[in-house]
Amino acid sequence: MTLKDMRDVPVSTGNATSLACLEQATELFLGYFNDPIAVIDAALAEDPGFVMGHCFRAGVLATTTDKALVPELEKSVAAAKALSAKANDRERRHMAAAEAWLHGDFRRSVALYGDILIDYPRDVAALQLAHLGDFYLGQSMMLRDRVARVLPDWDASTPGYGYVMGMHAFGLEETGDYGRAEERARVALAMNRRDPWAVHAGAHVMEMQGRLADGIEWLGSRAPDWSHDNGFAFHNWWHLALYRLDLGQVERVLELYDTAIRPKRSDVVLEMIDAAAMLWRLHLRGIELKQRWDELAESWAPRAGEAYYAFNDAHAMMTLVASGREREADRLLANVVASAAGSGTNAMMAREVGVPVCRALHAFGRGDYDTAIDLLMPVRAIAHRFGGSHAQRDLLSLTLIEAALRAGRGRLARALLAERTELKPASPFAWAMTARALDAAGDRPAAARARRTAEGLAGSMGMPRPRVGRLSAAQ
Repeated sequence: MTLKDMRDVPVSTGNATSLACLEQATELFLGYFNDPIAVIDAALAEDPGFVMGHCFRAGVLATTTDKALVPELEKSVAAAKALSAKANDRERRHMAAAEAWLHGDFRRSVALYGDILIDYPRDVAALQLAHLGDFYLGQSMMLRDRVARVLPDWDASTPGYGYVMGMHAFGLEETGDYGRAEERARVALAMNRRDPWAVHAGAHVMEMQGRLADGIEWLGSRAPDWSHDNGFAFHNWWHLALYRLDLGQVERVLELYDTAIRPKRSDVVLEMIDAAAMLWRLHLRGIELKQRWDELAESWAPRAGEAYYAFNDAHAMMTLVASGREREADRLLANVVASAAGSGTNAMMAREVGVPVCRALHAFGRGDYDTAIDLLMPVRAIAHRFGGSHAQRDLLSLTLIEAALRAGRGRLARALLAERTELKPASPFAWAMTARALDAAGDRPAAARARRTAEGLAGSMGMPRPRVGRLSAAQ
């Protein structure tokens, strides 16, 4: 018997309770609330033959990008495939997509989830899985266009429409259409004020435009909606910390790190990534963080041999380098290099981006700044190929600028910072760093003007002088 979900998509079950659990789990997955796996596990315990339950579980597990969960993913794929005879066309296509991810063909997996949407445009689980997959692959255009493809089949009367608007908002932001992205984010939040992905899309818009005060207000005023009982809250807190860091509020950033980004030890990879990314930004400013690095390294060090997803490996390398774990850093680098010689999507990511980035971070940690520069300069243009957002990959540019300053290459640092001040003319940090680069290049008058600009921008927002860390390459 076949029932249909609330979006009129066929599900091969006659068990209305199982379908209701799938609806609940899907809602949790779309909003990153609580634990959708626990809900679907309860349904499967009562109804082991619930095909879409196994397919859904496999898809959610794939989106974690966590090698430790591969056995669970394998279990779900096997359970789903054992039920192929009773599955419908859509469900068998879900199985194929999850199986492709299991076997390391991430690109094919995402394409298969996307293909489901051509025939079943209201399959919101496939849409979410494809959207997250496009993010992991750095496919900015598809973050926008894959959602746009299904919009004619959705409207405000369709359950989950607000979440679709939030996804489209993020895709528009990642392709530089900031005005429409913010508009779509606001539409999504008008329909569901607790949608953390829509909040996230707006936060990205304001980060990319350098609208620090707006970003702080955007996230801060909505915190009661997105920050409670939500598995995505740590990332939105991370975005708030980015604004505070640009303003030089280091103590406030550390408070956010300790209370919201990493309030306790977590081995959840997505949380570990944000923790590493924030600490590395502070590390580049010369901030002492030994205890925090040591704590985070306890979570990353056991993964030094995985080389499962290159974007994760880069953040593991930051942590191991900054915490002084040279043996684990060497081991990680060797494994990333080895993975690049293999097959599958991650091998491509490692060859093109992961290996040079990890080598650059490794060299930076040794004080070999010229090597770090040589490795990072060409990879910046293709860094999207190992996933993440523009805001996340900005860490590579920040590392490159700091390497140039420490290597005494003031003209290079100045050129790189000119890119930054052009994009974010209201950023106090960008102007403070520009002053530092001009000092290194020997242009004292221009450095003084840039410094006054930085202080004026910070002062206009009632903030203290930006704190940028090291004052010269020699320190």
